[in-house]
Amino acid sequence: MQSCAAPKGLDALDAILPFDGRDQLAALLTGDDVATLKHLASEGMGENTLRALASDLGYLEAWCRLASGSPLPWPAPESLLLKFVAHHLWDPVKRADDPAHGMPAGVEAGLRSEGLLRADGPHAPGTVRRRLTSWSILTRWRGFTGAFGAPSLKSALRLAVRASARPRQRKSKKAVTVDILAKLLQACAGDRLVDLRDHALLLTTFASGGRRRSEVAALRVEDLADEEPVRADPLDKNSPPLPCLSIRLDRTKTTAADDNAHVLLIGRPVTALKRWLSDAQITDGPLFRRIDQWGNVNRRALTPQSVNLILKGRCKQARLDPALFSAHGLRSGYLTEAANRSIPLPEAMQQSLHKSVTQAASYYNNAERKNGRAARLIV
Repeated sequence: MQSCAAPKGLDALDAILPFDGRDQLAALLTGDDVATLKHLASEGMGENTLRALASDLGYLEAWCRLASGSPLPWPAPESLLLKFVAHHLWDPVKRADDPAHGMPAGVEAGLRSEGLLRADGPHAPGTVRRRLTSWSILTRWRGFTGAFGAPSLKSALRLAVRASARPRQRKSKKAVTVDILAKLLQACAGDRLVDLRDHALLLTTFASGGRRRSEVAALRVEDLADEEPVRADPLDKNSPPLPCLSIRLDRTKTTAADDNAHVLLIGRPVTALKRWLSDAQITDGPLFRRIDQWGNVNRRALTPQSVNLILKGRCKQARLDPALFSAHGLRSGYLTEAANRSIPLPEAMQQSLHKSVTQAASYYNNAERKNGRAARLIV
């Protein structure tokens, strides 16, 4: 029998688990789960990876209890893995004729009541694969093998993905290009600390290559280094000098901590960032921090989710539909803007740190098609 973890069992993980989800995770994870996550943390696993593993583990525990009436077993039998696929990837057409097809109503209701299930319809195949991968990783770290490579599971996944026929959703329906960014920055106009923070955060995120929200939340003052000023026009020695900062990225989705990955900030983003740090009296530690309702700056860093909520809040103030934008829109917007300005793809990728040329080029292809002549034969 696995013992349930007391909330204090997560105290040691405070620095690596999303603060907003700690209470919920404390109720979902067992004592053995917490011990596994502590071990992974001590082994130096990346914070973002560990957050994802903790979140997936909490979901798996909740689903298993609702679906089988028991805690998640280690290792999980092949039948449970197949049940997981059947509950999350199903045929919407068959579900219309057979309500018993897919996730049982009781399991679905239980997950919704705990705030773990929000979307209607089958899950995104990528989400199911990610959770199975997390399950497999956690199984191996517990010293077991599991049946994740079983032919039956691979076949079930392949057939279920085809049956669910769910169109891929963009992380942000619309890109935050410079025109959109200008409206968001106008919404941040003001001298309050929260305005200075959000102004600097949006500019820094976009100008540094469209950093992911997890990377922005993890930035620290120690990651910044002043560089020699650069010319506004590199080809004109008489153009005015602009301030320049180097930002070291400890670990990203595509780089390891020892890759010495860094990006540059030049001009207005540098000025905005330095004003935020000066007015907030931040000299070390997290770069972007929480601010309470009285305007007090916390020592605690923003969470990745907070970065997303800040962007959506500023969208609302700018009279833009928050449902159309997410923090990832700053990343897609950076590459879209680079394509619109005919900046060579390799140059843009040096700043965005995309490893996949195919993925980065998709933004360029869309821009070229809109600006090209092929779609204007009859106008």
